[in-house]
Amino acid sequence: MKITRLFDFAYHQLEKHSQKNCFLYKEEHQWKNITTQEYIEQANKVSASLLELGVEKNDKIAVITTNNNPNWHILDIGVLQIGSQNVPLYATLSEKDYAYVLNHSDAKYCFVSDEDLYEKVKKIQDQTQLKKIFFLKDHESDCSWNSFLEIGTKTVHSETIKKLNKEVKPQDLATIIYTSGTTGTPKGVMLSHKNIIDNIFKTDKTLDLSDGNKRIISYLPICHIFERAASYYYQYLGYQVYFAESIELLGDNIREIKPNFLAVVPRLLEKIFDKIVAKGSTLSGIKKTLFFWAIALGEAYEPYGKNGKLYAFKLKIARKLIFSKWQEALGGNLEFMLSGSAPMQDRLIRIFLAAGIPIFEGYGMTESSPAITVNDLRNKGLKIGTVGKPLEGIEVKIASDGEVLVKGSIVMLGYYKNEEMTQKTIVNGYLHTGDIGEIDEEGFLKITDRKKEMFKTSGGKYIAPAVLESELKQSRFIEQVMIIGESEKMPAALIQVNFDFAKEWAVRKKLPADSIITHERFINRIQKEIDFYNQRFGKWEQIKKFEITPDEWSIEEGLLTPTMKMKRKVIKEKYKNLYQKIFNS
Repeated sequence: MKITRLFDFAYHQLEKHSQKNCFLYKEEHQWKNITTQEYIEQANKVSASLLELGVEKNDKIAVITTNNNPNWHILDIGVLQIGSQNVPLYATLSEKDYAYVLNHSDAKYCFVSDEDLYEKVKKIQDQTQLKKIFFLKDHESDCSWNSFLEIGTKTVHSETIKKLNKEVKPQDLATIIYTSGTTGTPKGVMLSHKNIIDNIFKTDKTLDLSDGNKRIISYLPICHIFERAASYYYQYLGYQVYFAESIELLGDNIREIKPNFLAVVPRLLEKIFDKIVAKGSTLSGIKKTLFFWAIALGEAYEPYGKNGKLYAFKLKIARKLIFSKWQEALGGNLEFMLSGSAPMQDRLIRIFLAAGIPIFEGYGMTESSPAITVNDLRNKGLKIGTVGKPLEGIEVKIASDGEVLVKGSIVMLGYYKNEEMTQKTIVNGYLHTGDIGEIDEEGFLKITDRKKEMFKTSGGKYIAPAVLESELKQSRFIEQVMIIGESEKMPAALIQVNFDFAKEWAVRKKLPADSIITHERFINRIQKEIDFYNQRFGKWEQIKKFEITPDEWSIEEGLLTPTMKMKRKVIKEKYKNLYQKIFNS
């Protein structure tokens, strides 16, 4: 069968690779399986219940899950095949963001994975158009997953489902994925079935994976387009999809499942590498020497045998003595890792390539469904320091100001209810990415800077600095604050305190006013302020560390513009010692 709509992936699997172990999840320490047949039968029950509840074509269904699970995918197919849209949300959003997104998206129903999320959404339900909130699991209430599935048994809906299924067109809207804007107000990215399917098949041509009973572990947030597109791709190839129990148990799950491929974000790989180095540091004598010799060797790695024969001989020894243990720790079957969502350190790419576990770094965004470019070892298609070459049929060019522009069938339909922002972002068919880059003579794309102030942490989460800064500056203790942490593991802050107020506070507390900014009690007091304002934001946005600058940021010193705006690069450079202290200590 030809795949033209997202739910076709499930039916294709039933026809071509019907699986006993389509999805696998843990329950009471035992792996339970769902067959392809059960997957589709359950999805049809979802469709029937939604129709019984009065859900119509183009209605929006929201879904929030803490951990990935089979019912998310079952719900997804059930929603899409009747012409409705799935609106996935992060489990870490604040109540304020839930209220905004659920209302803005016109969501009629919301499905949640657990009690905490249920309570969060219930609190703001009256600010939305939600008719009811259901659980994605069994629960002792009429909101349980089984209670929801029972709703559709009152009437026979099979013919209606078939009819609606046929009516869904490839160009129809499939999903709205909310991503933060520069102002911090989430924007609803509208992606069609065709957007995502074209992206999957273009990526497939680059990776050229074989189908069959290979094992995959699903753990990245399924509300993120990176993991979601990957999950459809796995279904297409007939792979067994195991759902990680939690991010904390991911290492154990990897060793148990022994996956063939792994989608990663930089922060996860940094954590894996940090654990490996920490373990290596506990060694002694010749073992320790060999461990760090192997890492140093890996740091010098160049693909395609460019290091020469002597290096290749040394690498063979390093792989046998050291790197083979890394492979075992990652299950022993890992063929490669695909990295996206944020920039990956070149050093890690070299080391893992040397270890025989290639990392293929790609580049993309929600607005491009997601992949735009990808690195691949075949045909000299990998170049460290770049994000690879454009997918087939996708045009990537650099604007006069250095911005990366993208054109092709993977470009979103636009932003939901925001025509003005859509017109600014898609101009003459070109998606303006907001990233600065360059294309080298071999056609590889290199991302060199961010056009906007907004940035991503190494975990792939967007941070809108201005929103955090404006909140923190409400504190009487804080005169200026700059949020930092692009491509780092967390957001942090450089703070210029209100020196007058700080001295006043010191006098009140009978502390030395002249040296107050280094006093432990004062630093704890600033921490209290940070903790207070952190409550207003999602977990990934919250400030984890800060440093106080010793002097005032002024126009005269060149740290502020004449209109008192911060010169971010200048401030970061001036206080690079504090920056290093935050992220390297």
